[in-house]
Amino acid sequence: MDDSRITELFLQRDEEALTLTERVYGAYLLSISRRILGNEEDARECVNDCLWEAWNSIPPHRPESLPNFLGRIARRRAIDHLRRNNALKRGGGEGTVCFEELEDSFAALNDPAGQVEQEQLAEAVRSFVRTMKQPDRDLFVRRYWYLDSVADLAARWDMTTGQVTMRLARSRKKLAAYLKKEEWIE
Repeated sequence: MDDSRITELFLQRDEEALTLTERVYGAYLLSISRRILGNEEDARECVNDCLWEAWNSIPPHRPESLPNFLGRIARRRAIDHLRRNNALKRGGGEGTVCFEELEDSFAALNDPAGQVEQEQLAEAVRSFVRTMKQPDRDLFVRRYWYLDSVADLAARWDMTTGQVTMRLARSRKKLAAYLKKEEWIE
């Protein structure tokens, strides 16, 4: 099933859009949610929330890339769920560790007041990521977007966990410097 057909079903308010979306993207959304939450049951609930939000968002919104659109929703829903359940006290998932690692890069960031500022910050981070060379770019994206574990990244790139940890630390430091230069943090 092609993405444009699924999007059209959403636009026509045809409930088959939900069924097809779950069949085509369910495993992808579950993977994102599971990595953040570290809990299968919560991850499945998050996927359901994601489908519901997609149903309520299309229309009026027509996503350019359905998998990216759905992935962003799943990620945001999972992070909200993580915060809501105070997962840190329960031992957390891989997401909690990732968020703690990135915290220093954003420590001095004043909380953006509106959606426009948040989107501008997101674009600044995307711009930074585009300047990175491989494998640092892939390591950064896989760790902080897909929430892969350091061990998974080490295996994927045939590195030691120490090498991956060092590369990620350097990337976070460069991100902080970049955001400072762009006047997002002090």
